[in-house]
Amino acid sequence: MSDLRKIIIDGREVEVDPAMTLLQACEQAAEIEIPRFCYHERLSIAGNCRMCLVEVVGGPPKPAASCAMQVRDLRPGKDGAPPEVKTNSPMVKKAREGVMEFLLINHPLDCPICDQGGECDLQDQAMAYGVDFSRYREPKRAVTNMDLGPLVGTHMTRCISCTRCVRFITEVAGMPELGQTGRGEDAEITSYLGQTLDSEMQGNIVDLCPVGALTSKPYAFSARPWELTKTETIDVMDALGSNIRVDTKGREVMRILPRNNDGVNEEWLADRSRYVWDGLKRQRLDRPYLRVDGKLRPASWPEALAAAAKAMKGKSVAGLVGDLAPVEAVYAMKELVEGQGGRVESRLRGEALIPGNRGAYAGTTSIEAIEDAARVLIIGANPRVEAPVLNSRIRKAWIHGADVALIGEEVDLTYDYAHLGHGAEDVSGLDLPEIDGETVVIVGQAALRREDGAAILKAAAALGGGLLVLHTAASRVGAMDVGAVTDGGIDKALDGADVIYALGADEIDIPAGPTVIYQGSHGDRGAHRADIILPAACYTEEAAIFVNTEGRPQLALRANFPPGEAKENWAILRALSAELGAVLPYDSIRELRARIWKEVPHLKLFDDVPANDMVEIEAGEIGSGAFGKTVADHYLANPILRASALMAELSRNAKTRKQAPLAAE
Repeated sequence: MSDLRKIIIDGREVEVDPAMTLLQACEQAAEIEIPRFCYHERLSIAGNCRMCLVEVVGGPPKPAASCAMQVRDLRPGKDGAPPEVKTNSPMVKKAREGVMEFLLINHPLDCPICDQGGECDLQDQAMAYGVDFSRYREPKRAVTNMDLGPLVGTHMTRCISCTRCVRFITEVAGMPELGQTGRGEDAEITSYLGQTLDSEMQGNIVDLCPVGALTSKPYAFSARPWELTKTETIDVMDALGSNIRVDTKGREVMRILPRNNDGVNEEWLADRSRYVWDGLKRQRLDRPYLRVDGKLRPASWPEALAAAAKAMKGKSVAGLVGDLAPVEAVYAMKELVEGQGGRVESRLRGEALIPGNRGAYAGTTSIEAIEDAARVLIIGANPRVEAPVLNSRIRKAWIHGADVALIGEEVDLTYDYAHLGHGAEDVSGLDLPEIDGETVVIVGQAALRREDGAAILKAAAALGGGLLVLHTAASRVGAMDVGAVTDGGIDKALDGADVIYALGADEIDIPAGPTVIYQGSHGDRGAHRADIILPAACYTEEAAIFVNTEGRPQLALRANFPPGEAKENWAILRALSAELGAVLPYDSIRELRARIWKEVPHLKLFDDVPANDMVEIEAGEIGSGAFGKTVADHYLANPILRASALMAELSRNAKTRKQAPLAAE
């Protein structure tokens, strides 16, 4: 306790870390809320809105910005008494009222038509610190709106120059595309050369904006916050398992926002996870279908289940697990298919993931450990397109001094790194220098989808430090946990199969010949190849367990209901088992989970990262050849994204940007 320092806040003596700012000390130690617009705990300190003013007793005869002054900067009081800070004195109240009056001088009276209405920091603080009249009679300032692209709408006349958006896009996203120009009343936030934003995380500036200057373009004028039902759940657009809140109006998803989880996504969210909601209602499978004379025709559930049971009975069945399948559905399909003497496989692209060796497929470290790493080595991955929020975490480590190195395709990761080679031969000859501190090795799917993937994984684990396997499928770790694998991999699972049961498997081309039963939510590749289609709920429409890339089980909750006749994934499999005469031993999701937890106890430990041991990996020699791309198109990586009109536009824009401009002749 000797390194703590005593200070008096509003007459109450507390002990705080001298490195804290006065704002942090007031909020954490004294539980006093300090108003602010520019300050954000995950961004650098700007100190430009002046709303957080406090009085430092014995200091200068003017209020001080509490976000920019540390406790160690305070001078002791009279006779060595602890320094004193006041947050509610007449000086502070008058100062905050003055700041609020200046902020409102040029702010337009847009509240009735502003999308930020009801969740606006300026509204809330004007109620607490504003006055009920205005002394300003001159014309208000007006600013031209920027075009930042299809995601972020701008109403820059409302901007109060807090610069949160500039700091986020520069520091966290690593793409300095916004800045401030001009001085005084001519100061305005603008984009570089009038360009649209290119970052995969630009939607976060809408959350950060304390007024209505930056709003969500797709959500504009569609709902008010108090009309929405808010459900806390989990994102499945990548394997990070970002914590999200799904806001619904009736049966329809209106928007998706991030939730704070320091261990996973902090409070950020990738754009494709935030704006995918228009894909939830397009291209949906809302009734069963049967293929008759080469064409799919609508059918009833009894017809479809009877046809599926008839196709499976006495046949060799292969079950394939798609990228978005929840743990409960994977487990139910495994029991159903293996009960018919069939095989199940979740490693659809031949990934070298070793069943039973959790350290080899879920890693031996956590996402949060990246922040404290002294070195981060990335092998066969492009985290910027595979998991943008994870990439921002690596960038955070880099800002704090970590050395970052990459073996694989040379790409822009938004931070500097040492490029140690392009492929497998560079892993086999790797000799990392000694370094003070922890090393985190991130192995991507581009390295694991090769024939020598197991050897590369073994070499990566032998480098020492923590191992993180970066998956691209939200279902993969959970499927490995419940044993949805076949000795010999995908080729062995499909060998001689008469029937393929595709549980949302849209990622591979299913070979011609076998009868295909497709269970999924969207009419994508798997449904086009199917002979029998069983419509299922998507990730916002059922309660389910997902295990993220570091092996953390998380519970997703249902936010809305599936369309038409679509049903929950596990319930379809339970109904089919009854039609087959091999009834699965559970009648509710609770009974199913109890069965899973009995076999795999760590899946019950929601939001915990179990300590995984690395068992010795048996592997041959590392071959040669460059690692390819894992994700062909960041915005079109799964059926829900491919159903989204907005994601298609973002994909087109990204391709247009990459085309080299032609010189004028």
